[in-house]
Amino acid sequence: MILNIAAYHFVRIDDPSALAAQLREAAEALELRGTVLVAGEGINLFLAGDEAAVDGLLQRLTTDPRFAALQVKRSWSQACPFARLKVKLKPEIIRFDRPQADPLRQRAPAVAPETLAGWLRQGHDDDGRPLVMLDTRNAQEVAYGTFEGALTLPIAKFTDLPQALEPHREALAVATVVSFCTGGIRCEKAALWMRQSGMDNVLQLDGGILGYFERVGGQGYDGRCFVFDQRVALDPALRPLAEPAAVS
Repeated sequence: MILNIAAYHFVRIDDPSALAAQLREAAEALELRGTVLVAGEGINLFLAGDEAAVDGLLQRLTTDPRFAALQVKRSWSQACPFARLKVKLKPEIIRFDRPQADPLRQRAPAVAPETLAGWLRQGHDDDGRPLVMLDTRNAQEVAYGTFEGALTLPIAKFTDLPQALEPHREALAVATVVSFCTGGIRCEKAALWMRQSGMDNVLQLDGGILGYFERVGGQGYDGRCFVFDQRVALDPALRPLAEPAAVS
């Protein structure tokens, strides 16, 4: 079985080029495939390989104090869903083009999957406020599944979210809004930006959909979660829609 991980962490990286080179060397030595994104604001990893090899990279990475709090989501497949290893330097590990939403300075409040599952069952938060699930992913991803009754936006890319959200601000003001995405990284910036722009009733789903599946299952979720590899989408048991063909 192949271990697949999705992991990210926002932390200041003074020399992204050096870190990218170190991660490439380590991943190649361990015969891992996937995508590694490095920016001055942190790292974003989608990697797959033998369990011992993946754990070896994570152990090496998390011994660095900068990455001790790295969030990792795990899933399994019969074959590797990536054809090769790609390591890229980026201005942002997730492009948003809103520099004021700086996750290096602060983080929007988060709700744990277990707490959210309870809110979804009862239809409101612990204070009795109505609950709105806000999907920050694009239309292609949403088509595979989302939380039941979620507010979805007709966006093609993450940078479109602020404009698409504007007509909904007034209606959302009376609710507790929980923003969510695949693994949590977009929620970090989206929820932070929304709170900075006056929506102080916004929370982010800690760990995103994959973290929710891992800790809670499919409570309140309809369908699958799109992932960025040959598995296409995962169900709440983290099983793939399509098993990738083995690539040599």
